[in-house]
Amino acid sequence: MTSWNIGDIKITRIVDVLENWDPTMLIPDATPENLEPLFPWLKPHFLNEDCTMPLSIHTFVIEDGNSKIIVDTCIGNDKTRRMPTWNQRQGDFLQQLKAINAPRESIDFVLCTHLHVDHVGWNTMREGDKWVTTFSNAKYLFGRKEWDFWKDEEDPFEKETKDDSILPVIESGQVDLVNMDHKVTNAVRLVPTPGHTPGHVSVLIESQGASAIITGDLFHHPLQFARPHWKDIADVDGELAEQSRNEFMQQYQAPTLVLGTHFATPTAGTIVKDGNSFRFDVG
Repeated sequence: MTSWNIGDIKITRIVDVLENWDPTMLIPDATPENLEPLFPWLKPHFLNEDCTMPLSIHTFVIEDGNSKIIVDTCIGNDKTRRMPTWNQRQGDFLQQLKAINAPRESIDFVLCTHLHVDHVGWNTMREGDKWVTTFSNAKYLFGRKEWDFWKDEEDPFEKETKDDSILPVIESGQVDLVNMDHKVTNAVRLVPTPGHTPGHVSVLIESQGASAIITGDLFHHPLQFARPHWKDIADVDGELAEQSRNEFMQQYQAPTLVLGTHFATPTAGTIVKDGNSFRFDVG
C-alpha cells in the first residue's frame, strides 16, 4: 500500500492484481524497437528488461476527513472471467481495506471512471447464490452517459461483467447517475476525459493549493504521454481518446500529481515536456 497527501486529503493505493503484459497486447505500436527512445525514463519502473510492462489493477481510497471515497473497484473475487489470472479470484482486497482503517462498511462513495470489467469487480461480492453490493453504505456514482452506452452493450473483454458487477448495484438502489463534471465533495470532482469509453472520466482532487488527478484508462501506461497517438485497442473511440490525452497533458502538467490507474509502482508522477512531446517524471 502506498499513500500520498494532497493538502488535507489522503490518497491510498490498494492493489488487487499485478501482472506483466506484452505492451503490444494493448498498444500494437509499442514494440521494443519503437519504445527504445523512451527506455531512459520508462525503465526500470514501467518497463521490464524483457520489454514486458508491469500492469497494476488497483483502487485509490480518498479520505478527506468527512468522506471515504473509492475510485474504481478492480477485478473482484469469485467471478467467472476468461482471463485465467482474473478467474475465480480469492484475493485479499477487503483485508487490505481494513488494514488502512477503511473497511467496506465505512465507504461513503464508490466512483467508477468507466464500466469496464477491471474497474467494477469489487462493486459486488457473492453472498450465497447472489451478488450483493460490497459497499453496503455507499452511494455508487456511475456516469449517466457511460451507463446510457453500456446498458445496451456488452463489455467486449468480459461479457459477464454487467450481470455480476453492474446490474446488481443498480437494482440495489445505491446508484446515482451523474454528469461527467459532477462534484463529489468540496475537494473531489469528476473531469470529462471521453474516448476510452463514451462517458469516461478522470478524478481531480484539490486541497490547500495542491492538486492530483486520477487518470482512469485515459492512459493505460506512461508510454502514452510520449505517444498519445498510438492506437489503444481498448479505446471505444480512438480519435476522441487521443484528443482527450492531448488536452489532459496540456492542462495537468507539473506540479499536478498524476496517479495512473494502471501504473506500476511508483504509480504517481508529473507530466513534463520532453522535446516535442511529454514524459512521466517520478524523480
